[in-house]
Amino acid sequence: MKKLYVLRHAKSSWDAMDLPDHDRPLAPRGERAALVMGRYMAQRDLIPDMVVCSTATRSVETLRLVAGQWGREVPVVRDRSLYLTGARTIRQRIAQTEEPVKVVLVIGHNPDLHDLTVELAEPGSQAHRRLAETKFPTSALAVFHFAIPDWPSLRSTSGTLVDLKTPKVLV
Repeated sequence: MKKLYVLRHAKSSWDAMDLPDHDRPLAPRGERAALVMGRYMAQRDLIPDMVVCSTATRSVETLRLVAGQWGREVPVVRDRSLYLTGARTIRQRIAQTEEPVKVVLVIGHNPDLHDLTVELAEPGSQAHRRLAETKFPTSALAVFHFAIPDWPSLRSTSGTLVDLKTPKVLV
């Protein structure tokens, strides 16, 4: 069994309009939401074996705040290919994960993570899938279980979407 956690970065700031999109930091609301999501992950023992994170500032800051709630260090790979390159590219990146990693957390952006979540969810994941199809807001966390032997076996509609949470429903 493999597990994949898909986390959209927290709410970013638009205060400095001259910053390139890649360099936008988190807004105060985003910082609070990332802490809420990190605590939720810790309470539910949703701690990954490895994190693959976009290099965008708002994703890196989200990771710092979320992982700060876990109480242990987790290996992190920062990958620019997670920055607005499409769900297929992200799925291919996840498929490159090597053993013995069983649980991967991906932190990135929409529309890519929204598309990835809908793409990976098997048709039987109806309630969570319908919610994901509607919206995948900032700080949303999708939790997948896959009955696959290794990450290269990852395919569309092969995952059970067992949970989908936003900070809004946690506070």
